Amino acid sequence: MSIAAIITLAVILLMIGLLIFTSIGPDTVLTGGLTLLLVSGIISPSEALSGLSNEGMVTVAVLYVVVAGVRATGGTDLIMRQILGRPSGPANAQLRLMSPVAALSAFINDTPVVAIMIPTVLDWSRRFNLHASWLLIPLSYAALLGGTCTLIGTSTNLVVNGLVKSHTQMDPLGFFDIAWVGVPCTILGILFVVLFSRWLLPERVPPISCWENPREYTIEMIVEPGGPLINKTVEDAGLRHIPAMFLAEIERDGHLLAAVTPHEPLEANDRLIFTGLVDAVVDLQKIRGLKPATKEIVNLDSPRSDRVLVEAVVSHRCSLVGRSIRSGGFRSRYNAVVIAVARHGERLKQNMGDVVLHPGDTLLLEAQPSFVEQQRNEFDFFLVSPIEDSAPPRHERAFVALAILAVMVLIASKRWLSMLEAAMVAGGAMIMTGCVSGTEARRSLDWQVLLTIAASFGIGQALLNTGAAGSIAHAIINLAGESPWATLAMLYLLTSVFTNLITNNAAVVLLFPIALSAANDLQVDLLPFVMTIMVADSASFATPFGYQTNLMVYTAGGYRFADFLRIGLPLNLLIGVTSVLLIPLFWRF
Repeated sequence: MSIAAIITLAVILLMIGLLIFTSIGPDTVLTGGLTLLLVSGIISPSEALSGLSNEGMVTVAVLYVVVAGVRATGGTDLIMRQILGRPSGPANAQLRLMSPVAALSAFINDTPVVAIMIPTVLDWSRRFNLHASWLLIPLSYAALLGGTCTLIGTSTNLVVNGLVKSHTQMDPLGFFDIAWVGVPCTILGILFVVLFSRWLLPERVPPISCWENPREYTIEMIVEPGGPLINKTVEDAGLRHIPAMFLAEIERDGHLLAAVTPHEPLEANDRLIFTGLVDAVVDLQKIRGLKPATKEIVNLDSPRSDRVLVEAVVSHRCSLVGRSIRSGGFRSRYNAVVIAVARHGERLKQNMGDVVLHPGDTLLLEAQPSFVEQQRNEFDFFLVSPIEDSAPPRHERAFVALAILAVMVLIASKRWLSMLEAAMVAGGAMIMTGCVSGTEARRSLDWQVLLTIAASFGIGQALLNTGAAGSIAHAIINLAGESPWATLAMLYLLTSVFTNLITNNAAVVLLFPIALSAANDLQVDLLPFVMTIMVADSASFATPFGYQTNLMVYTAGGYRFADFLRIGLPLNLLIGVTSVLLIPLFWRF
């Protein structure tokens, strides 16, 4: 092995150590490793920057815009709320959750799917008295398993496709090619979790709960005429089991219904009076068919989808103290609308415009994002803070966003356009139809993921240039006794170890040159090895930092590191054995 190969391997080992034992971001670690390889002369500047123009990396970036359109319109939430329903127990809840999440993750990048679903799952578990820790690891695993079913299911599949196109003369991978092994693995993985999680998953309580916020708001909502809630009962409309939110009264045609039963049908222009915590108010705002009762909402000089919810505590120096919200001209003064008020747990029974402001009142406002910066330097309010992910969804465009997504999948699956071209057309359509704004599209890009992918290409090129990949491949072949099937098993094991210890995008780019060298040395078809890497790289079950979705549920579910090992290692073994047995049957050596 040459000096350059030794240096390359040393840099890679250093990166792995930093990723495992420090909190430094993967983009920083891989960019630093790429810099070391560049300044040492092992790769050229053009090779170091090649990842920035790689088709797989660019496709991932464009898909973030497509997903942002689906998310901003409430499209994903619409699908999931219709499917989850009422579970009969933990196992049934896991099956109801994992099946649609895996199906959705096959067509939408798994990270945003999990990001969207975490609050929904927390809400769902509270409604039906289930431990969130029974559901959040299965949520992440379902997204990972579903990603093995299509070319766009996970960013690593697109990265592998980009590597195939740039390093070989093979045809690009088809949209559903990997489904031959991905679908069986997904079914087995879901069944494993449902059948064995009762012994392998813990009952954890998250250390910090967003529902421990002591501020209880009073908020009035109107049932929109012609909306989807008309003639539905309170129960069927999903208003009965909103955690930390209570439907106290319904005002209808001047009459008050004080004892609201679950079977009460809703009528157009019903005024619903709720009391609850701030996070529940945010959830209430996102229910299609409801809108805040205050008429001032329509008078703000910006579309609702461009606004955010803001909490602001009234200062004793505020000029509107002692005056009602309406008589003080709150909207015209601050270009914001009060939609709820919290006052030391007191229930406010007046209409929102008639509430007289007191010092210390916490107001929940609908305002432009600029409101926060404008008021932080003023004295009218204390503790002005925006509520994350609180922009009202563009419900009227949800079906447009879902149609664009479906057309993109159809075009890519039929190979009428490449995946990059189909994604770019879909992303442009999301912006042109108003499903997502240009600003939201730019904010949707996850630069940490994109930089990690881009840097990985240059590092993989160093493995090829120095012959280090070939040396590792020879070692694997020697251990496997020059058997293609045994080599496949060794490659799966190596990929699985790497993806559970470092980021999956880094692992796939580091191991692709090894697979290429192994196939060349054995003089067999590369495709079985490509499919093995794609499946193994998604099998990030055994550690919380194996993939970002594991990290996302790690804190939310109050898990410990050992929880992932307990259920993740046997699942890794099951998927590994299944893949190694099936792949050579579908793609001959």
